[in-house]
Parts: sequence; C-alpha cells; structure tokens
Amino acid sequence: MGDNLYWMITITDRNQSQKFLSFYKTYGIEVVLSTLGKGTAASEILNDFGLEATQKAVLLSVVTGKVWSAVQKGLQTVMIIPRVAFTMPLSSIGGKRQLEFLTNGQPFQKGEESVLKDTKYELLVVIANQGYTEQIMAAARRENAGGGTVIHAKGTGMEGAEKFLGVSLASEKELVLIVVKHADKNNVMTAIMQEAGLETKAKAIVFSLPVTGTAGLRLQDLNEENT
Repeated sequence: MGDNLYWMITITDRNQSQKFLSFYKTYGIEVVLSTLGKGTAASEILNDFGLEATQKAVLLSVVTGKVWSAVQKGLQTVMIIPRVAFTMPLSSIGGKRQLEFLTNGQPFQKGEESVLKDTKYELLVVIANQGYTEQIMAAARRENAGGGTVIHAKGTGMEGAEKFLGVSLASEKELVLIVVKHADKNNVMTAIMQEAGLETKAKAIVFSLPVTGTAGLRLQDLNEENT
C-alpha cells in the first residue's frame, strides 16, 4: 500500500531553528529549506499559541504521511518549544530522482497521485539555485503561466543530492511560487525541467500543490472565454 506526500511548513523563533532541524533529522527528514519571517499576529493570539512577536524561521520540507504522523506526536511531546506546524498534500513531483532526493531518509512507497477533485489551479513550487528566476519564468510563461513570487531560502541536506540527482547542489536557493491552471500544470512543469532542470546551471526541482480556491485570477478566465 502506498503512502501520500505532504509539504510541511514549520514556523518558529529563529533561535530555535537548529533545534528543529536536528529534531526533524531523527525522523529521517534530511532536506529542509529555511527562510526568514516576522510575526505580526495580535498579542492575544500570540499568547494563545505561546508565541512572541519575534523574528521567525520558516522551515519547509517534503514528508510522507507516516512520517508526519510521527512528527506530530513528537512536536507535542518532545519539542515543547513555541511553533506552528502544518502540512498540505502534494499532487505531483517532476521526476523520480527529485522525489528520492526530497524524501531522502524517509521510508516511502509511492501511492496514487494526490489530486483534490474540482481544483482548477495548482501551485508550482520550484527550488533552484540563486540567480535563475528569469530562466524559470521564461520557460513557465511559454506554457501559459503568469507571474511568480520568489523567496530566498537556505537548504540543508543538499549533500545528499549527488546520491540521488547525480549533481551537487548549493545551499543558497530561490523558491519560486507559480499558480497555474490544472490543465497547464504538466506542460509548465515539463518546460521548467527542460529549460532549467538538473542538466542546467539552475538545477531546478519542481513539484505541485492543489489550490482549492483563488481570488484575483478571474479576469484571465473571462478574457479567455471572450476570445
């Protein structure tokens, strides 16, 4: 029986990020992207979650359903540190080698592709070396993608890339987020892998998450219906 994959997001104080990286490693979570943030919640909400309005670290990683179940319990019983952690289901990953790299250290048996019914859009997450966003976006736009959002991140577990990908990866990364129509997803992912994939200097890895609702994309749909 196969397992499902999830995109796990953890938000905690920056000075606690190394503790979380070490904690996640005990569950076989080797590949983690770290970026910075700042808390803006109201004081009463912060108090409810035991958080302070300090500088935050955002940790991003791919986990299997079984690993997430174990991590959930560990976060509640072992890591008694202020944090918020949640997951979103992955719908697809652009290649077997990328899958093996992102789940390095986690036992995983591939199940069926996770697709939520009636999702019109998907969020593509592209992990690439710094400085290649334009190359990625040019490939995506050729297949009807619109704009993207870039986030700077630092990767841990990059040393495992050579084992699965056959290439070494730098730790400094750019995370490119692109919302595309579900019908265009495969073509956009293929274009990114061909133009900015592991055979290029960008060394991009791409996967997708189902989007259950949107706002602000309606104009594009109306224009297409009127043409």
